[in-house]
Amino acid sequence: MSTYTAVVNVTGEGRNGGTVRSSDGILQTTLAFPKELGGAGDATNPEQLFAAGWGACFLGAVRFVAAQRRTKLTSTAITTEVTLNADPETGFDLSAVLNVELGGVDQQTATELVEAAHQACPYSKATNGNIPVTVNATAV
Repeated sequence: MSTYTAVVNVTGEGRNGGTVRSSDGILQTTLAFPKELGGAGDATNPEQLFAAGWGACFLGAVRFVAAQRRTKLTSTAITTEVTLNADPETGFDLSAVLNVELGGVDQQTATELVEAAHQACPYSKATNGNIPVTVNATAV
């Protein structure tokens, strides 16, 4: 079985004006505080990048689980919300909501597939027990 390691270099001021570059040069962007946190909001931020990665990975897990169960999906979509929460005692923490829409299946099957994908997705495994996560499934 093959493995893959993503290598990303972050320089500068991190989330406030830093730059991000992957070792292959495909990902290359600057970072900024969102307007909601007093920043300019003119560049991406770590929460958006995390939400994008988790959403993409989660849909892969949904497709994997569906294939294992020989369930045909006509469409898949996810809206991933990653929230940066201020905690007066510990600083900051994260919470997440994953809203998954699956076509070609009934609501019960959509719920079962999403619950199984949440057990299979590497991002979900990494965050399990570490942050509050709500996973919603909708058959469309």
